[in-house]
Amino acid sequence: MTSENKEIQQLKKEIEDLKEKLSQSEQLIMDISAPIIPSIVPETILIPITGRLSPERFEMIISKILDVSYGEDINTIIVDFSAISEKEIGEIDIFGTYIHNMVKAIGLMGIETLFVGFTPALTQVMINSGVRELHGIKSFLTFRTALQYLMREKELEFQGTNQ
Repeated sequence: MTSENKEIQQLKKEIEDLKEKLSQSEQLIMDISAPIIPSIVPETILIPITGRLSPERFEMIISKILDVSYGEDINTIIVDFSAISEKEIGEIDIFGTYIHNMVKAIGLMGIETLFVGFTPALTQVMINSGVRELHGIKSFLTFRTALQYLMREKELEFQGTNQ
């Protein structure tokens, strides 16, 4: 094998290694882009959303939620958009459609979806995106108000410690 062939083989190996590292990095980004956090309310999880929202990322988030929820004893998911501003939404005109699709997909599994953290700008984007069935979307200003709602619905009380 000539030194030129050896160099080509070495470059091919480096390219394959870099592709593998890139794939691992993309998987890590997907894993942390929508972390699943247990809630103090039983059978409830919180999913804080951060970063740029593209249609592909929305599909990935919905898929991750469905995968995590399947077979688990979860009946409520709280999706937190507090960290998202209008500039992080990739295709503004279909944002409302993706919210609607998220509610429908998760609802087919018998799980209720609550949203928190919609800013006035995000709310306006949803209204302008042309989605007609926004009446099925339950939204709260903060995570705290969503938890208070759930605790009332499930007839739970927060028990403070007596000292």
